[in-house]
Amino acid sequence: MNEPKELARLLKVPSVGMRVRIVQLLKGRALCVNALALRLDVTQGAVSQHLRIMRDAGLVVDEKRGYFVHYRLNEDTLAAWREEIDRLLDLPDRQAGPTRGVSTDTKGAPKCAAMRDKKAARSRKT
Repeated sequence: MNEPKELARLLKVPSVGMRVRIVQLLKGRALCVNALALRLDVTQGAVSQHLRIMRDAGLVVDEKRGYFVHYRLNEDTLAAWREEIDRLLDLPDRQAGPTRGVSTDTKGAPKCAAMRDKKAARSRKT
């Protein structure tokens, strides 16, 4: 998934507080819309809207149980998301430290890479 647009789409799902609360409630158990609405103190319609977005993203799975539809977290999707977020936040070389690849001026202060590249281009022209 390493595409920035796909990762941004993924991160939009849990970026809404109500959806985070739904994830917390669904940890380890399946619940129906009514149960979620009562626990969240919102309407069933509001819960359904969030669940639709979460289902479209593959985050929840719906299961028909008699007259009710219960929702549970999709563990496979959660694992894949966790990997993507870890990949996003992982530094290429943790041993090199926070200043790896940063050039400095004559006084030791970090220089902006864009300015360094601009100066290098100018010196190549002359």
